[in-house]
Amino acid sequence: MQRSKIDVWVGLFVLVGAVAILFLALQAANLLNLNFQPTYRITAEFDNVGGLKPKASVRSGGVVVGRIEDISFNDQTFQARVTLEMQSRYSFPKDSSLKILTSGLLGEQYIGIQAGGDEKNLAAGDVIRQTQSAVVLENLIGQFLFSKTADESSGTAPPLPATGTTDKK
Repeated sequence: MQRSKIDVWVGLFVLVGAVAILFLALQAANLLNLNFQPTYRITAEFDNVGGLKPKASVRSGGVVVGRIEDISFNDQTFQARVTLEMQSRYSFPKDSSLKILTSGLLGEQYIGIQAGGDEKNLAAGDVIRQTQSAVVLENLIGQFLFSKTADESSGTAPPLPATGTTDKK
């Protein structure tokens, strides 16, 4: 009887520990969002969203003010349509701009919102037109390599350094 009671308590303890580890893993991977505050949805269109994923954060001044709800493709404008779920306690002017940023050199991507100066604020269903797409590392490397190759093939050599000596005859 005593052994059975201990087995139940150990099993319960292990179950609670497993649930806690699962909860922490989901929180760390941004797959679980426990936000019970009211929200409103806005959309924006980008030429390239890079590695942006649903549930990624929307930040202003480093503070999380919303989450990405959905990413889809608009086959009329040939752009990526991003639906943002913004917390209602944060309001931004209608002429605010969005850009896709990366935390760290190779970290996760998120959307940064830069407040504009309009007197009217964004409301549910609004579309933000001023967006800046993600910087794709492969494109930057390609541009760098292409510019180096173009410089070498054009035959422009760097100037020789001055030695500071003169010939006296």
